[in-house]
Amino acid sequence: MTGSTGRRLRADAQRNRERLLAEADAVFRQDGTEASLESIARRAGVAIGTLYGHFPNRHTLIDALLHERNQTLMDRGQELLTGSPPAQALTQWVHLVVEHAAAYQGLATVLADSLSDQQSQLHASCTRMTDLSDQLIANARAVGALRQEVTGADIFTLMNAAAWSREHVSPDQADRLVAMTMAGMLTQTASTSGQG
Repeated sequence: MTGSTGRRLRADAQRNRERLLAEADAVFRQDGTEASLESIARRAGVAIGTLYGHFPNRHTLIDALLHERNQTLMDRGQELLTGSPPAQALTQWVHLVVEHAAAYQGLATVLADSLSDQQSQLHASCTRMTDLSDQLIANARAVGALRQEVTGADIFTLMNAAAWSREHVSPDQADRLVAMTMAGMLTQTASTSGQG
């Protein structure tokens, strides 16, 4: 009896968690990452205490929402490191990160802030994303595909600007910004070889 009751409670808790994640995804898509957590709990049909029981703070909730997307992004980054010419790999990575960071309005800012906040639940995934970016930049630089004056900070600034553009203007405008800026950052050799 105790075991079955315990299993039922765990199943109920799992259903609550899944409902909270589904509603958080919908609310954040509509209203951005600063949306009311109370409205998420209400839409999920649970008390705010239940939400906090599963997700103690906003970053924990965002981290849970991004878990699978983060893993997919990191896997793709690893593939690009070894499976594509360096200029092409870096350009594709920038597009992927921009799309990832624009999943919810305000997410790019949350990710940028979490990189410097070691207490954030998002810090580890942001650090992995930065490490992959650094490796892809280094690979492009090593083969002469990236202009010498281009810094990692330039690439990160581009990703943040394009994510903002994707959130507030349009995906097409963000892609155009990335394409034009990357064309200027890559060397003539990389551009004319079809890698960029």
